[in-house]
Amino acid sequence: MREPFLQQTDRQELHLQEWEEANPGLVAGFTIRSGGVSTEPFGTMNMGLHVGDEPSAVVTNRRRLAKSLGMSFDAWTCADQVHGNRVCEVTAGGAGRESLEDVIPATDGLFTRRAGILLTSFYADCVPLYFLDPDNRAIGLAHAGWKGTVSRIAEEMVVALGKKYGTRPERLLVAIGPSICGRCYEVDERVTSQVRTSAIHWSSAVVPLDTGRYLLDLPRLNQEILKECGVSPEHIRQTGWCTSCRSDLFFSHRKEAGRTGTTGRMASFIGWREEQSAT
Repeated sequence: MREPFLQQTDRQELHLQEWEEANPGLVAGFTIRSGGVSTEPFGTMNMGLHVGDEPSAVVTNRRRLAKSLGMSFDAWTCADQVHGNRVCEVTAGGAGRESLEDVIPATDGLFTRRAGILLTSFYADCVPLYFLDPDNRAIGLAHAGWKGTVSRIAEEMVVALGKKYGTRPERLLVAIGPSICGRCYEVDERVTSQVRTSAIHWSSAVVPLDTGRYLLDLPRLNQEILKECGVSPEHIRQTGWCTSCRSDLFFSHRKEAGRTGTTGRMASFIGWREEQSAT
């Protein structure tokens, strides 16, 4: 299976090219760490306002992305991510684009089917989940760190899309974006004890180490949860990009924060352009 997140020659960010080609007006993808104006340790395309970067630099970076996507900056919408499993329908764009004061509070998943809204969320190793219901033109993003994963935010999104828009799980498309991979993410028994209750086939995502710790494959665990929710395995696309292995391309909290005290954030994004959206 080919890599779903591709970098086009005239773009800095990675795009879910297969989805965009099959759905005119859709933009979906993930930013990389270069191409912006932030200084170190946020160099250069930091998308997070919450990490200590100069706010004006972050806003400039966000504006650059919106322009690259052919969307108004007014469409930019984000939430205050708290590593939970709350998901929220978005009916108008603009939340949190220039300030933390007006973000959607305490939410790690956003969904909509309205055009002119760019859903975004932020990462430096956690798992970005993308949702597309082509029948109802519904889209969603979920931020799945280990806490969000074991509390099954993926299931919360599948259920919410079904209740709001009539999305059928077997028709839903899901993409798992760049995150820390199962070879790089080491966790302790405190985390693993919660992993054991999160999915029927949780063990496929865990490798015990001789030290008493474990390697945890969060993308794989999310796949198992999605399949339990009725999402067809053939409709799940997973990237091969690891944020820790490729810290030349991505910010990695695990690899960098211990050295610098903090690091920047990439943005996941998905939205419908207004001019091309179905009425």
